[in-house]
Amino acid sequence: MKGFKAGRNFLPANLNTMHILKIIHGYPMLYNAGSEVYSQSICNELSKAHRVSIFTREENPFRPDFSIREEPETASRTLYRVNMPRGKDGYRHPQLDANFGELLDQLKPDIAHIGHLNHLSTGLVDELVKRRIPIVFTLHDFWLMCPRGQFMQRNFGEAGDLYKVCDKQIDRKCATSCYSMYFSGRPGERQAEEDYWTEWIGTRMEETRSILEKVDHFIAPSRYLMDRFVNEFDLPAHKVAYLDYGFPLQYLTTPNEKATEEFTFGYIGTHIPAKGIHHLIQAFGQLKGKAKLRIWGRPRSQETAALKVLAGELIPHKNAVEWMGEYVNHNIAEDVFRHCDAIVVASIWGENSPLVIHEAQACKVPVITADYGGMKEYVQHQINGLLFQHRNPEDLARQMQWALDHPEQFQALGDRGYLFSEDGSIPEIGAHCQHLISIYQQTLTNKKGVPSR
Repeated sequence: MKGFKAGRNFLPANLNTMHILKIIHGYPMLYNAGSEVYSQSICNELSKAHRVSIFTREENPFRPDFSIREEPETASRTLYRVNMPRGKDGYRHPQLDANFGELLDQLKPDIAHIGHLNHLSTGLVDELVKRRIPIVFTLHDFWLMCPRGQFMQRNFGEAGDLYKVCDKQIDRKCATSCYSMYFSGRPGERQAEEDYWTEWIGTRMEETRSILEKVDHFIAPSRYLMDRFVNEFDLPAHKVAYLDYGFPLQYLTTPNEKATEEFTFGYIGTHIPAKGIHHLIQAFGQLKGKAKLRIWGRPRSQETAALKVLAGELIPHKNAVEWMGEYVNHNIAEDVFRHCDAIVVASIWGENSPLVIHEAQACKVPVITADYGGMKEYVQHQINGLLFQHRNPEDLARQMQWALDHPEQFQALGDRGYLFSEDGSIPEIGAHCQHLISIYQQTLTNKKGVPSR
């Protein structure tokens, strides 16, 4: 790889054609959560007119840490996978940063668009700044302002509710509520270990807070997320703008006919506590009348097995839970939405702008979700779906019962679709990427002539 040459111009020769570097902590098909799927969608669309390089991770324990592997996808789109099988709770890795810097010297992108730095390194930002590469950063969750990203506590070994919602980041509270799982447990050591982790978290928060100054422009896919970053993390309001996600609509066509014989609730997502799938199972077990619950998502060994045990304990014999496994996203309308009458999003953390809510709305499948975070931003009760009290399985059961008892009225809510368009259509990926290109162009233009930081 060739070294960086000083005096690099900010603007590409043609602002209408640029080299975009997308940085994201995971990418399909290895990782298929919301930020990863969205990143793939914009990279596919942007690469129709621009060169796109994608820097992401893989986890191969048989290859050296931080090594980078090139994986061409098309003539204008290439993946660069850095190996990160360990270091999940770390946040800065000098060797990864050095290897990334060498890659930058080879690629010489015009602009970098960061989606997430968890499982990667905060030092990637510094490598971009050194080379005066403008940076746009989409906020997908709270990782910059919360060490675990979701303001949801671990509560390791504590009695009472698991995974409590955290209202504010405080270094010592993080140490005792979320990092005590790393304490040794030796008598007389707790105070010293609590002090150590409090300092560790404080240093980590200084590191992520410094990113606010280094990034040129932030994007927030929900106003809820944007407001929290501005009000609680001192992100300057002029550096962030709201822009909802965009979607490739060609695979989100409304199925002609539902393939359900009895009322069917659907869940799409990972089988982890943060998604509230255990609350959904608890609520489904309380329903009166015949219904079905279909659960889609990649199995997760013991987590999925535990959920199946829970379902077996709670679900009456007359009703059924069906475990549908993983699906291919571009087949979601035919393979998922055609086979359910409702989508339930029961997350116990403050989701940002769930892709599944938008996708269901595109296919006119009504949504039941929590009255919290970005979830309630995209669903209004009895307008285009139903809301239940956040983290309350009993209230979720009440809303699911209403849907079961009033199927025609419930479907009418689904027919309304997306709230922020006249016809209920969700943002289309082409128009969305035009917004992104405008942001890139403005960021590049603003950067011209600015001295190196």
